Amino acid sequence: MTVAPVTGMTRDEAARHLTETDPMLALGTVELRGVTYPYFRNAPVDVRGYLQSVRPMMDDGAADFLVYRDERWSFDAFLADVDRMAGALAGLGVTNGTRVALGMRNYPEILILMCAIAAAGGIVVFLNAWWTTEELDYALEDSGARLVLADGQRVERLLPLRDARDLTIVGVREGEELTAHGYTALNAENAARPEVHVDPDDDFGIMYSSGTTGHPKGVVLTHRATVHAGYSHHFQAMMAPLITPPEPDAPEPPRPAALIITPLFHVTATHAAFFGSLLSGSKITLMYKWDAEEAVRVIDTEQVTKLVGVPTQTADLMEAARRMGQPLPSLRFLAAGGAKRPAAQVGPLAETFPTAAIASGWGMTETSSIGIGLSGPEYVEHPGAAGRMHLPLQELRIVDDSGNQLPDGEVGEIAVKSVCNMRGYLNKPEATAEVLKDGFMHTGDLGYVDDTGLVTIVDRKKNIIIRGGENIACLDVEGALHMHPDVLEACAFPLPHERLGETVGAGVQLRAGSTVSQEDLRVYLKDHIAHYKVPDRIWCQPGPLPRGATDKIDRRGLRATCLNALTKEETA
Repeated sequence: MTVAPVTGMTRDEAARHLTETDPMLALGTVELRGVTYPYFRNAPVDVRGYLQSVRPMMDDGAADFLVYRDERWSFDAFLADVDRMAGALAGLGVTNGTRVALGMRNYPEILILMCAIAAAGGIVVFLNAWWTTEELDYALEDSGARLVLADGQRVERLLPLRDARDLTIVGVREGEELTAHGYTALNAENAARPEVHVDPDDDFGIMYSSGTTGHPKGVVLTHRATVHAGYSHHFQAMMAPLITPPEPDAPEPPRPAALIITPLFHVTATHAAFFGSLLSGSKITLMYKWDAEEAVRVIDTEQVTKLVGVPTQTADLMEAARRMGQPLPSLRFLAAGGAKRPAAQVGPLAETFPTAAIASGWGMTETSSIGIGLSGPEYVEHPGAAGRMHLPLQELRIVDDSGNQLPDGEVGEIAVKSVCNMRGYLNKPEATAEVLKDGFMHTGDLGYVDDTGLVTIVDRKKNIIIRGGENIACLDVEGALHMHPDVLEACAFPLPHERLGETVGAGVQLRAGSTVSQEDLRVYLKDHIAHYKVPDRIWCQPGPLPRGATDKIDRRGLRATCLNALTKEETA
């Protein structure tokens, strides 16, 4: 007997089917700040409600939920820790609108505390764990956070700021030995969760994103944006089997299990990997830091089905799996975000992990990670494309410098509109007005849409270097270089890198008679900017840097000259 092939739906048909047949995904409209948006009308109003709503998907709380090395939490145990810590934080003065900073690597406590701060009505201030004391100082001054919960390395960097900033520092893990307040003691208080009212458009968190104006900008994300980002990522997963139905005799899919390998102070980890996995009833496994061979072992042991990383991590995983002879058959979804994956990697990834849909995602902190995606055979066929707009909440346009929409095929700036967009940049109304217009986030990325809706990104308007998924503002690097007394001019630019995609290069003009070397400058910078921002190469010269027609430093011309010099060195 021959079984007729199952015909899949189009993307629009799949989206319409889900929104019309699943009450959880039913749409409505809401007006925010004078703009009307589609939204999931039955979604929870806040993050605490979101957690409570997914409890039935977690075997009514009994399911294995959070895993870190040999430590495990059921979903109910996780919720209990969240509620106890919400009560403990209330005892430290946290209430509606209190900004509380988190500074740590990927320990379980960062997820517990993130949700606890939200449950207490507070606002999470995510501190980049790579930042120096100077960089941490800027974020604490900008956000006004006076309560900080941090691990040992971050506590050491924060202690010089404690008195000047009037900080209360709560140590986590090894940080407990360095502070008067410790996470373990607070959790043991068994305080009751406070009863607070949280509006869907109250602020949930502030994430700092490198921009083109030197200091990072605090991106303010609401509870509604966060919950709807989680729903939107789940929606894409729900659409997939409707568009490409499984074979009739296909085995029952395994329980979803996500491995979080990117830092939990980035939106890829919090919104795409964590909140985006909850509605599927997923188990969450954390890695403290990236190690490809350890990731292979964890994926095999925990039967991980979903991994979202930066392109370098998925490439590392492929090489490690090959070395170890591990095809990782549990994997169903292997995505890269944060930077563009080299097209040449897509086919080999699909061959190495035949059970996984190889995927690419484009989003921003400012969009709560929602944006564009592509996966499976279509991605293999179009490995240079960014993907298709995530349905069903977004509207995407390609616009010219005046904001006019361009026709298909023409290159312009990508602008996206959805309830997942940020409320704005903290303390920066002018910068907010520059990018948020009539609900559309003007992203600074240049691209075009073909007549099938496929989006290709071709360049960036912003002077941003993306090193292994970390955004680095050229002006941030230049500002640190200018602090050196022998540097008269500085210009940073991206250098191509086979594994990381890009690294940092810089050209500087030194004062007459200076004997400072590039290594001297690199050592100096390590005390002023995070290690990943320190240039791999610095070209020093006694004369002015090259100028363009408007007498501004010619960044592209300088980069071309330096790359040419680098090529000659390598071939000499």
